[in-house]
Amino acid sequence: MAKKANWKEKEITEEDARKAIAEVKHPAIDRTLVDLRIVKDIKVKEGKVLVTMALPFAGIPAQIRQYLVNSVSEPIKNLGAEIEVDLTIMNQDEQQAFLAMEQKSWRGL
Repeated sequence: MAKKANWKEKEITEEDARKAIAEVKHPAIDRTLVDLRIVKDIKVKEGKVLVTMALPFAGIPAQIRQYLVNSVSEPIKNLGAEIEVDLTIMNQDEQQAFLAMEQKSWRGL
């Protein structure tokens, strides 16, 4: 028996996903996750949004890591789409750019 499509599901485009994530701000830095290059890549494959997020350091506490993942996941779920997040660590150049933006735009928690 074929699975019936959920009426809430719609065909999401990469542009839809990018727009939904574009305004998500870092909780302590007055910049978006896209500006900070934490959101590294967004693709749509078979109706699922695949997001690659690069964390600046390996030792980011699980609570903060989960907060960042959730802050990107929610706008995609609100569009009625599934999301899969792949976490990686920034390379040295990305990390230096992140730290420069962090220093310039830090607002604290």
